Amino acid sequence: MAFDEDPQQALSLAWYAQRTPVYTGGNTVQLLQGGRALFPAMVAAIDEAQHEVWLAMYLVSAVGQPALVLKALRRAARRGVQVRLVVDGVGCSDTDPEAWRDLSADGVQLVMYRPVKGWWSLLTEPRDWRRMHLKLCVIDDRLGFVGGINLIDDLHDLAHGWSQQPRLDYALGVQGPAVLPIQHTIRAFWMRAQFGHDWRDDLLGWLRQPKRLRRLQAAWQQARLKLSPAEQSTLAHHAHSRQPVRVAFVMRDNLRQRSTIERSVRQAIEQARSSVDLVCPYFYPGRVLRKALVRAAQRGVKVRLLLQGKPDYLLAALAARVLYAELQQHGVRVFEYQAALLHAKVICVDGEWCSVGSSNFDPLSLQMNLEANLLVKDRGVAQQMTRHLQADFAASTEAPRQHPDAAPWWARPLRAMISWTARTYLRLGGVRWRKRRS
Repeated sequence: MAFDEDPQQALSLAWYAQRTPVYTGGNTVQLLQGGRALFPAMVAAIDEAQHEVWLAMYLVSAVGQPALVLKALRRAARRGVQVRLVVDGVGCSDTDPEAWRDLSADGVQLVMYRPVKGWWSLLTEPRDWRRMHLKLCVIDDRLGFVGGINLIDDLHDLAHGWSQQPRLDYALGVQGPAVLPIQHTIRAFWMRAQFGHDWRDDLLGWLRQPKRLRRLQAAWQQARLKLSPAEQSTLAHHAHSRQPVRVAFVMRDNLRQRSTIERSVRQAIEQARSSVDLVCPYFYPGRVLRKALVRAAQRGVKVRLLLQGKPDYLLAALAARVLYAELQQHGVRVFEYQAALLHAKVICVDGEWCSVGSSNFDPLSLQMNLEANLLVKDRGVAQQMTRHLQADFAASTEAPRQHPDAAPWWARPLRAMISWTARTYLRLGGVRWRKRRS
């Protein structure tokens, strides 16, 4: 597959300055299914940490297995490791305050990204609709975790309680130069959250003291996601390497990386030769991405979607289902996962390329929220992912084929209502609805 960018790009620019993925070799990657695999790996790595632990999490719960991770963070902080955790103000709005008190008491440095002070603040502060949806962790610049898994037990859901079967989700553990941009992303959002809404009130005080001003300048550099020359050199050194695993860390924010994830996925689909497997709980992509899936199916690529069979949000499920007929009539096969709740955000192409991360394929993830994915160009990792997905599809039911002409009378008004809802939500967040993608 011809996904390669010019490796020389990494020689002069930090990864964030580029709007296309920057792949580097020299990485090792471990596929982790669910919290039952991720959390023990995180605990083991945190217990071995010598210097720093960075985490950015949308949702944190101290119930069940994630409590082991929180205890590991507290142990690390007590032995002198710098532990910094940034959490989202909406995702963690229901977290037990005692969990935060326990972490802080043991020295974990905790900040909340855009805390919400009631629904009125969402109306007066449009940017508060743009959430930090990241699930990232880095230990000592050597090991990173990227995926769709929140710090919440596989068997527990905040809205639905406990279940018998674990939630379907994936993450990747990575070692190598790709850890650098992951750490920089967490550090940048930790700094942005630390400044908070009241940073203007403190600015004059900082300016009056030269030492504080220098610290503010250093903090601002961190918040801008800019790598140091030495870190840029590390990425550049590995840019030409193709062994053992080539990896690119990509994100979506509201600054320079607005469409990097979407473009990366679309390019992969457009270059697919034999298969595209896409797994996502919240699926309502724009027209451009839908057309890429349709064109792939029309040229003979086996295109399969795995979506929620047990929806947690009815509107999200309806949004996906209004697209079934359009996709199915062109050969795209749609499956609904029946074994348990589905939360994974994965795409695997030709058994050679895969993406695992936090980004859904809906307007919130593609146009508003802060998201992060890890792209892997490696046959071994991609084929391992394919084998896992084969089992996931086997635990699913294919949606009956629909034809647009046979759709019930309410299908068109339902689609119009969902489109209006998406437009309204984006406008509340200060995002213009892109008609070419609707």
